[in-house]
Formats: sequence, structure tokens, C-alpha cells
Amino acid sequence: MELDVLTAISPIDGRYRSKTDKLAGYFSEYALIRYRVRVEIEYFIALCELPLPQLAGFDQRLFEPLRDIYRHFTEQDAARVKEIEKTTNHDVKAVEYFIKEKIDVLGGFPAEAKEFIHFGLTSQDINNTSVPLSIKEALDEVYYPLVEELIEQLNDYAEQWKNVAMLAKTHGQPASPTRLGKEIMVYVYRLEEQLRSMKDTPITAKFGGATGNYNAHHVAYPQYDWREFGNQFVADKLGLEREQWTTQISNYDWLGAIFDAMRRINTIIIDLDRDFWMYISMEYFKQKIKAGEVGSSAMPHKVNPIDFENSEGNLGIANAVLQFLAQKLPVSRLQRDLTDSTVLRNVGVPMGHALIALQSTLKGLRKLILNEQKLQEDLDNTWAVVAEAIQTILRREAYPHPYEALKALTRTNQHMTEETIHQFIQELNVSSDVKEELMAITPWNYTGM
Repeated sequence: MELDVLTAISPIDGRYRSKTDKLAGYFSEYALIRYRVRVEIEYFIALCELPLPQLAGFDQRLFEPLRDIYRHFTEQDAARVKEIEKTTNHDVKAVEYFIKEKIDVLGGFPAEAKEFIHFGLTSQDINNTSVPLSIKEALDEVYYPLVEELIEQLNDYAEQWKNVAMLAKTHGQPASPTRLGKEIMVYVYRLEEQLRSMKDTPITAKFGGATGNYNAHHVAYPQYDWREFGNQFVADKLGLEREQWTTQISNYDWLGAIFDAMRRINTIIIDLDRDFWMYISMEYFKQKIKAGEVGSSAMPHKVNPIDFENSEGNLGIANAVLQFLAQKLPVSRLQRDLTDSTVLRNVGVPMGHALIALQSTLKGLRKLILNEQKLQEDLDNTWAVVAEAIQTILRREAYPHPYEALKALTRTNQHMTEETIHQFIQELNVSSDVKEELMAITPWNYTGM
């Protein structure tokens, strides 16, 4: 079968391709090769700028044509790298040979300068800069904007519904009333806090030669401070932070922290999805109906909260993969084994599922129609929730055993109504001012600050 959205094994590249196609520019095989070419070329330019003695006379006017190799990198270029790889049986070495081919086409490139492509490096100096760079740019350009769009949508609802009183449920039971806008603001706060924490987490890279000690660099040019060179190259050229002590591969500790941070954000959204699913089942919200859509194959009346369900399912898959990545990548036998190589090729998978989920949550939120009448009905039918307010004021007034008095009233099988509560208040041995204060408390105005 030819690979397309119908024959793809993964739903990320099949059913949901339209929701995830932006990630192809960061996590596809094509993208990985392009990032590798970019790092190799920027590294060569950095050696020229150092300059190494053999590169001191290199024509700097060639820098931009060199950069154009990765700026205008095509799928045909990636296919050429894969063709070279059939011979080398090594993906990063194939990139080196590809760049040398491109240099020959450019012209004006001294033959001796070509050997400083990939000078002193191991493949992991390229992989452990390319992958973090792809993650950083995918976060900045795709993931963060979508999370911020979700936060903005929630913020809008929080403001719109800030004065809408709502019965709270703790342990599934009626609890002190709250406001719908405030409950949504809880998610705004949680997401903003975790997003800020995630953005503050450094994205680091390994860049230090075969086993992390700049052996080849130092033996060839001992007069240079290669650690400082590496620090500046990784920071200035790639916008990453260099790990100072490594084996042949990245320590992956901070990358694990990024995955854990994303998992926390996903978990908050799962919580949000489930709450809105419940609110819809409680009829606090209706959903906008789109002409032609079917809610159920058997029951015509149904409009299912499928967007929140889709989101929850995809976030569950994302979190499972993120947890594995965070736990596995920092563990390697001695100076390295190859398990990280195949695992790293999956870093786009959880982000793909997260993108599907975020778009589904946003779609679900934007279909909501507030059913304020139902919220009002639930408050009207649950006068027992003002018992907390009454017993607290009675405590203030030094009334004897106020909690026990309200407990005895509200735990009878009698349904608490406005009349029941008011009769209880009138029978209290308190001043008329206190009774007036107590009589003014209702389920829809006892909502706190």
C-alpha cells in the first residue's frame, strides 16, 4: 500500500493528520535530517569564526550560501541523504557526505576546508543538539501557542461567567456554592503556573566529542578552550544550554523535566475535560448542534460530549509515552548504549497526541451553551448548603453547639427548603439583627469572595 492518511498505521499520520501536520516540520525523518544539516553547517561556520588556523582565510561571503543548504532543504535533499545512508549504513555520516556534495556544487570552497565538516565530533554531538533544537522550536512555534489559546478561551469564559452562581460538588455531594467563572479560573491559574514552569525549564544539549571530553579537539588544537567554544556555539548558534559534564550522549535529565512538565499540563487538561463532561451530563451546558452531524448511530436525541472524550483519550496516550521517555532516556549503560537513539525518534508522538487533544478541548469548549436555568434549579433545590454559613455565624455569636444544631437539622430525611431553613432560624435564641443576617443567606448568594 502507498502511505497516505488511509493506510498510515499511526492515527497521528492517518485520521488526525490534519491536526498534526505542523509537527512534520519538527519530528519527521525529513525534519531530523534538516536539523542535522543545520547543526553541522553552523558548527563549521563557528570553526571559521574561531578561527581555526586552516580556516582563517575562509571567504565569509560563503556563510549565507552555506546556510541556504538547510534554509532551503527539500524533500529531495532528504531523499539524497537516505540514498547515501544505504552505503554508509550510518545516518549522521550520510549527512556529512551530503553537505560535502553540496559544497562541491557551491564552488569557491577550498578542498582542505571540507574536512572540517563534522571535525572532531561524534554523531551524538549532532543528534543531541538536533533533537533538543527541534523540540524547542516545536514548543515555541506550535505547542505553547495552542496551550495559550486554551488559556485565553478559559479566561474569556471565566470573565463571562464570573457572577454565575453554581452548586459545588465535593465527593459527589452538594457543597458550599461557588461561581462558575471562579471554577474555570482555577484551570486558568493551574495551566498558567505549569506553563510558566515549563518555559523556565532549560532545554539542554550534549556537545563534547566522542565521550564528552573533547578528546579529538584537544589533541589537534590544545591551545583552544573547547569547553567555552562549545558553550558559546550551543547557546549563540542554537539557543540551547550545553550540558557541562556528559558521557557520549546527553544526560537527558532536563529533557525528562520537559516531558514531565508537559505531562503535568496534560493532566490538568484531563481534569478539565472530565469536569466539563460532568457539567454537560448535569445539563449545566448544552452543546451547539451542527447541521448534518450524528450524535449516536442508534439514539437520535443524543449529542455526545465527544470532543472532551477524544481529548482525554489522546492525553492519556501522550502521558504514557511522556512518562516512558522521562524515565528511560536518562538511563544508559556506561558511556552509552543505543537505546536512546530509537526512543528519541518518538519524541514527536506525545506532542502529536497533545495537539489532537488541545484542539478537541477547544472545539468542545466553543460548542458550549450555558444553561443557567439548570444551575439555578439545583441551587433552589439544595438549601442545606447554607447550613455552613448559619453555623459559622452562630459560632461568631457564641451560640451553644451550633454545628451540632445544624447537623441535627440537615441530616434528617426531611428535604431542606427555604421554609425549613427559615423556620429553624426564627426559632433560634439570637437577636433580631442576627436573624435578619441569617435570613438573607441563600444558596445563590453564599458564594464567597
